[in-house]
Amino acid sequence: MPSYRVRMIVGMLHQGVDPADVLPAAAAAARAHTPVEATALEVVRGRPRLTVRYEAADDVTAAGVGRAVVERVDALVDVETSRVTRRFGARWYPMR
Repeated sequence: MPSYRVRMIVGMLHQGVDPADVLPAAAAAARAHTPVEATALEVVRGRPRLTVRYEAADDVTAAGVGRAVVERVDALVDVETSRVTRRFGARWYPMR
């Protein structure tokens, strides 16, 4: 099954949200639809980036999972940008 990931650059937390709850909530949103392979929180050029990697049967399904994750995270923190990519070999490519 192909591997996909959704990456989000996030901004301010919404009032009353514990920062430790954001990444588990993102993973749970994906897990409700498909197996989750990995999650990560990184700081890239001073900005927090969340990544959820998951399996999906095809690009359409993967896009739907990505939207579900972004919607859940956006309820907790401002999502500034997001992108779903698909893995081919060792590289990640944007979906078309």
